[in-house]
Amino acid sequence: MPSAEDVVRESSISVVIPVHDEERSVALLLDEIRSALEPLDRTWEAIFVDDGSIDGTIAALTRLHAHNDEVQVVRLRRNFGKSAALMAGFAQASGEIVVTIDGDLQDDPAEIPRLLAKLDEGFDLVSGWKKERRDPWRRRVLSRIFNVVAGRMSGLRLHDMNCGLKAYRAEVVHGLRIYGELHRFLPVLAHYRGYRIAEIPVNHRPRSHGRSRYGVERYVRGFLDLLSVSFISRYRQRPLHLFGGLGLVLGLAGFGILVYLTVLKALGESIGERPLLILGVLLVVVGMQFFSLGLLSEMVTSQHEERAGDRERAERHVEEILR
Repeated sequence: MPSAEDVVRESSISVVIPVHDEERSVALLLDEIRSALEPLDRTWEAIFVDDGSIDGTIAALTRLHAHNDEVQVVRLRRNFGKSAALMAGFAQASGEIVVTIDGDLQDDPAEIPRLLAKLDEGFDLVSGWKKERRDPWRRRVLSRIFNVVAGRMSGLRLHDMNCGLKAYRAEVVHGLRIYGELHRFLPVLAHYRGYRIAEIPVNHRPRSHGRSRYGVERYVRGFLDLLSVSFISRYRQRPLHLFGGLGLVLGLAGFGILVYLTVLKALGESIGERPLLILGVLLVVVGMQFFSLGLLSEMVTSQHEERAGDRERAERHVEEILR
């Protein structure tokens, strides 16, 4: 028989809300979350993470905490960004299911039960899709381009990679480490770890308070982070496949050029002043450097794996054990 504590944990939902200068939104958002979750007859908690707000957000959150047992407040020392705020919220979440939602009231908490229902179909992460997005046309266009590129590069085709409204099984978020701008790619990181991902359309509302902090530069940084995610996820355990492959291609191209020039030299032609000679030598040298880098990276990865315990390595990708 499971203990009372186990039953509570199995039935609880943690809602993580990163906020930055959302003084006018937090109380309204909490009321909407309560209206959405109380009919489910499941215990829940709302974890607000103040990411270095400079308005009255922390005072508003302190009042909410004083009058609501379900509310937790995490205050960061300064504005570290959404990834740090989510990680701080995940660390405090005790529920078996973790829901994330932005604090600007554009995400509709009434959609949370639909996310949970989809999760119950056997998925590990359910992402919202702002199908009818209430944002300026420029942001909609940039977001659509970004999602198409991200889907092709990552292999995970979602309409809205960066929607703040998502539901996760707890083991998904507790097994992820995000930093910088990697919060945009939580579904990709989970996908590479073998978790099952789903997406459903959700209601999106116009912004009523504050202002958007997204610009073109964030999409540029997001693209660079996508390269990082793709590299780390695909080649972290086999760096030689990337660097060694590049080295072999470049080295063979340079070797082919040098063989061609050698044939010309044998036929009596002068090759000393040909730029092709410099290119061939350069490609061979760079190819050897890439290959050496791959070998060194493979050695570092091997040492890291040896330091990890046998049990940890064995359980890293295990989903279920029947005893």
